[in-house]
Amino acid sequence: MTPELSQKLTAAVDRMPAFPRSVQQILQMTRDVNCSPKDLVRVIDHDPVVTVKILRVVNSAYYALPRQITSINHAVVYMGFNSLKNLALSIAAIGMLPKDNVAGFDAHQYLLHSLTTANIAKMLAPRVNVDPTDCFIAGLLHDFGKVVFAHHLPKEFRQALAMSEWGQSSLHLSLRDVIGTDHAVVGAMLVEKWHFAAPLVETIRHQFGDDLLDTPMIACVFAANQISKKLKFGSGGNPCVDELPPAIAQRLGGTLDEVIESLGDLDRMYQEALVFAES
Repeated sequence: MTPELSQKLTAAVDRMPAFPRSVQQILQMTRDVNCSPKDLVRVIDHDPVVTVKILRVVNSAYYALPRQITSINHAVVYMGFNSLKNLALSIAAIGMLPKDNVAGFDAHQYLLHSLTTANIAKMLAPRVNVDPTDCFIAGLLHDFGKVVFAHHLPKEFRQALAMSEWGQSSLHLSLRDVIGTDHAVVGAMLVEKWHFAAPLVETIRHQFGDDLLDTPMIACVFAANQISKKLKFGSGGNPCVDELPPAIAQRLGGTLDEVIESLGDLDRMYQEALVFAES
């Protein structure tokens, strides 16, 4: 990377907003085994934006609850501690998506892809003995470098998206041709700025191609990303589906198709992502 490009990317990352304070507190809680649902409820209750979004999702027709949920305290009873925590993290990430952008980047399709990748990565986590919440967060943020490009390098990003679509080539290769680097590098810079744990930064930075590393978390996120693309659960702007490398296939117990089959019916998970994305 040239010094000029490095300076340009650093400036773009620095202009991205920080995660809301409440979500930073939730992230700290995820690392504390003694954190209780009461602690989580107290933090969310102090953030009206997150509170309203969660209650809207919980009270949607999808969940068909017998009565309306009017408090975060009741929501944690119905959804569970981990589901509520992941929902709050997702809301924070969604708040940064560019609704209208010069790049022509479809934020809604991106959101569906990110949410389904996060949930599939969480489902795969027990197979490789890693924390499901860590895999969820890594899956949710694995493509977040694209958001940086859509915000701050929209013309270049639009060109790379078009190249990838026309040539049916991987988007990260098109980005390297057009910008000089890819979304994994920029995404890792951003989550590092947000003070995420080192394994998550590593997972985002080394998630594909010649930079791919052989770690349990990367195995989950890589596979979840390919499954989401193959089943057309939204779109992150990359049409190419890659087969699982031998090391990842060994960790997860089979080829991409075999892993998909072993997960069973994923339609309910996708419908839940739709509800969340449209709430």
